[in-house]
Amino acid sequence: MLGDKLRFRFSKTGVLRLLSHHDLMRCFERMLRRASVPFKSTAGFHPSPRLVFALSLPLGVAGRDECVEIELTEPCEAEEVLARLNAQAPHGLTFTRVAVVPMKATAAPRRVVYTLPVPQERVAAANDACAWLMHQQRVWVDRFKPTVKRLNIRPYLRGLRAARVSDESASPSLTGPADHDASITLDLWVTQTGTARADELLRLLNLADVLDSGALLSRDILELRDEVAAADPADQPPEGPAETLPLEPAAVRAAHPENEKTHVEARWGATLSGPVVE
Repeated sequence: MLGDKLRFRFSKTGVLRLLSHHDLMRCFERMLRRASVPFKSTAGFHPSPRLVFALSLPLGVAGRDECVEIELTEPCEAEEVLARLNAQAPHGLTFTRVAVVPMKATAAPRRVVYTLPVPQERVAAANDACAWLMHQQRVWVDRFKPTVKRLNIRPYLRGLRAARVSDESASPSLTGPADHDASITLDLWVTQTGTARADELLRLLNLADVLDSGALLSRDILELRDEVAAADPADQPPEGPAETLPLEPAAVRAAHPENEKTHVEARWGATLSGPVVE
């Protein structure tokens, strides 16, 4: 099928999951040039391909079904471009399918699903923690970027569950890799104003040590708004920004104790709490 704007689905796995989003964009530019794909470029002194990623991957997280849109200077056969890119892609990056989309279309994410393998003996405790979080009216986390605040991420939680791989009731998205006996799934809404992060949820579920020990966190599902044909009216992302609260200076200092020392050294007689009065 011919088209001048193509939407690709791809996987980013293996050691390539350690590649930053910025480096991934440079890798895409090199692939496009080597594959002789007639891509559009941005204007300015440093032109680059007109690439739109639906949602950047956190560093170290594997992506099973990611999305990128590429604008072309002339209509091309979609399957041919797919084959060219796969021929130039490094190991760990695989383009799985392609579709022609209108030029005005935008890959707006709606929902994501993360999966993390966990030891089987921790499934029961993880399920209890998941149920507790889902029954809360508010789930607060501390965010330090881009602004310091407390954020209620409860509206972004669509579903949390841990399951054994052998459980017949477990859906395919809940099933971890074959070399692990159980996994936890984080089903999250994504809105224009934000979403919950997998790492902060794992801390709330007391599973951060599993991730720190080397377990592979993967994003298995990236659902786009314009690809959902008939959504259930009762199963929709939240509208509007999430509830926030100011973060106490003590919490900021506890999370970033190195900033206090740097600040004092840079400005003698001052701290994050204000000037020192003797």
